[in-house]
Amino acid sequence: MNKNRLEAFSDGVIAIIITIMVLELKVPHHPDFSALLPLWPVFMSYVLSFIYVGIYWNNHHHLMHAVKEVNGGVLWANLHLLFWLSLIPFVTGWMGENHFETGPIVAYGFVLFMCAVAYSILIGRLLAHHGKNTTLAEAIGSDRKGKISIVLYLLGIALAWFAAWLGFLVYVGVAVMWLIPDRRIEQKVVEEEAARL
Repeated sequence: MNKNRLEAFSDGVIAIIITIMVLELKVPHHPDFSALLPLWPVFMSYVLSFIYVGIYWNNHHHLMHAVKEVNGGVLWANLHLLFWLSLIPFVTGWMGENHFETGPIVAYGFVLFMCAVAYSILIGRLLAHHGKNTTLAEAIGSDRKGKISIVLYLLGIALAWFAAWLGFLVYVGVAVMWLIPDRRIEQKVVEEEAARL
């Protein structure tokens, strides 16, 4: 199957997720800047979630660039990822409205953990479909960063039960880790295209 519909659908869902998140930012009823102060937890939640959704969109884009086609297993794995990503606006709003209390921080971490697991499953389905001797397989390698992220999310969830801010700091740390560009896939695709010329 052609991958274009999967990419277009995923891009649309991710755009809607970001739109839903920004709608949670309620406009203050007062014209002075002090009216913005009570919104800081909601805004901070939004910023972190926006970064996470952006990271997933960016990595998904590179992942799909490295594949030629998809099959039914890949489609379902992609829908599984989109399901967990679609819950980010809910836990973002809950976390911000409740000023980073334990329950919402744990729920936020669980959704991030499941997004990471779903992304790993998607990679697994793509590798199973394309084989081990492909550009994608070489680019993914051992996926150490992805595995470390999953462990850190579990650590953040555990820490959040004792001190919610510690869990939140772990989630911020994982986001920062992914903000450092991971150009493995991009480099492999460029090398493959150069070899063809």
